Amino acid sequence: MLAQAATTLLHIPLFHKSQVRMSNTNQQPPAPNRAHHELGNGKKHILINAFDMSTVGHLSPGQWKNPVDKSATKRRLDYWIELAKLLERGGVNALFLADTYGGYDTYEGSVDNCIRRAAQWPITDPTIPISAMAAVTKNLSFAITASTSFEPPYLLAKRFSTLDHFTQGRIGWNIVTSWKKSAFKAIGLDNPIEHDERYRQADEYLRVLYKLWESSWSPTALSPDPDNDSYVDPAQVRTINHKGKYFSLDAKHIVDPSPQRTPFLFQAGTSSAGSDFAATHAEAIFVSGHSPSVLRPKIDAIRALAAQKGRDPRSIKVFATFTPIVADTDELAQEKLKELKKYASTIGGLVLVSGWTGIDLSKLPLDKEISKEDSVEAHKVTSILDNFTTASTEHPRWTPRLVAEHAAIGGLGPVSVGSPQTVADELERWVKEADVDGFNIGYVTTPGTFEEVVDLLIPELRRRGVYPEPPDPSEEPVTAREKIYGKGQNGLRDDHEGSRYKYHLYQEDPPYKSEEEGQT
Repeated sequence: MLAQAATTLLHIPLFHKSQVRMSNTNQQPPAPNRAHHELGNGKKHILINAFDMSTVGHLSPGQWKNPVDKSATKRRLDYWIELAKLLERGGVNALFLADTYGGYDTYEGSVDNCIRRAAQWPITDPTIPISAMAAVTKNLSFAITASTSFEPPYLLAKRFSTLDHFTQGRIGWNIVTSWKKSAFKAIGLDNPIEHDERYRQADEYLRVLYKLWESSWSPTALSPDPDNDSYVDPAQVRTINHKGKYFSLDAKHIVDPSPQRTPFLFQAGTSSAGSDFAATHAEAIFVSGHSPSVLRPKIDAIRALAAQKGRDPRSIKVFATFTPIVADTDELAQEKLKELKKYASTIGGLVLVSGWTGIDLSKLPLDKEISKEDSVEAHKVTSILDNFTTASTEHPRWTPRLVAEHAAIGGLGPVSVGSPQTVADELERWVKEADVDGFNIGYVTTPGTFEEVVDLLIPELRRRGVYPEPPDPSEEPVTAREKIYGKGQNGLRDDHEGSRYKYHLYQEDPPYKSEEEGQT
């Protein structure tokens, strides 16, 4: 039903200002954090990441048909090299790379349309191009999505330590637990681990990593002594003996401490379990929603949880998905949107939304209000389901018809169409009303959208005093964490959970015992 009507539904209006009431948006951050929260002119610093994926159709499937789009060239290294140069020129904070395993098979109960519409299929490994991009940039950071569900912590620790060395401290990790049934089948498991159990497993996974990254090597272990034929002092490289519920490890970390030791930590997901995990481990969280009023309570809750855990709540930086379509004037931007809609694959967008929410949108009447009860698939992204079933000022009710309007361009979040002034107004509105710190900028065409951001949008933000000027080329580049927290903060902050695993503080945890073992 929806498939037949989808091609007539795609319509994305110019963003309108909503009248959502702001709450506590004028609060100043705690004094210790103000250096990285403001630019020195009293205005909040908007952080911008470029949001990409090593696939043909990311959040705007179908644009590979557009002659100006280069998504289909991502399997060539020069795509990534040229993109990195562009983002470096614009002073973009980081290139944030999504990743996934397995296809989306909720729509019509089949993966066929996922494959046919290139809806995040095919997809290559996002870690491979990082070294090449780092070689042609000095300031651009990189954040790579990797799952806690698919490999032992020791292997991930080695890979990210290596990347942190090769980028000179410009690497971040977007922590996900994975939910897709097809992905778990690909590694030999019939069903994904239950949602909250995945986060309990991920919590232990992070603690194993902290032990490897922070606890295994003394800061002075690597001490070359040619006269005595000694490069590393083995007495200063600790064996980690971890015996937990989910993981066991008896090893020394095989990579010497990298510039950050622990990569800068992102986390995506605002479910109850995800929020608690973020408040414990995340330095930045990635959120998606079509309305500031829907996101604000979730962001407030995570900051409150962080404060309860003894962390500065402002130290957790929140990035929202945002897709801009920018031209010199509002009228030209609307013309650009009309052209983009010619190539959009609405079915491809519905494949993605069906997979994320666990709702087979092909089976619902076009104007039926979507509810959580429509999600019959157990394995889904809980926070995204919530976004598409929660009413807001902008979207009083979600129907398959309305989802179809949004699905093919922008997918997960708002799409803002207009001049640099119009889009900058919208970014500032989200910062004020949702209390976000920045945005993961999704593209419609690549590198077209990113060129618009670098050449039109960022200059406008700089004119407003809410975006930093380009770094002084004579200064030494800083790490990913320093870009957020200020020069000198290479490692985890003292109020972060991982800091208690630092070499001089470390004490091995006792072996895990089940309830039955604890009673004997």
